Amino acid sequence: MPQLAAKPQLADFQRYVAELEVERGFDQQTGRDKCLMLGEEVGELFKAVRKKEGLAMDPNSQVGDIDSELADVFIFVCAIANRYQVDLAEAFQAKEAINKTRVWE
Repeated sequence: MPQLAAKPQLADFQRYVAELEVERGFDQQTGRDKCLMLGEEVGELFKAVRKKEGLAMDPNSQVGDIDSELADVFIFVCAIANRYQVDLAEAFQAKEAINKTRVWE
């Protein structure tokens, strides 16, 4: 089983997810597959937020908690980044450099 450092950096999470996928047999799933599954996980996150906000929903509906659903979304984001050789830390910094030049009104 892969191990994650006590205070992991973003690259550590990406590496961990890659190793975990191999161990669990998910490494053959494509980027498209992972994007579709991410969409499902985002829906589950929205459902958890909906429950937390007290919006009406089917009482028999299975709903996770926000923490768990956010973690699932993060795992899929790491998996997608890995499929396309994206270093998330670098991508974040590059995007923030662009965002800093924008005017937010």
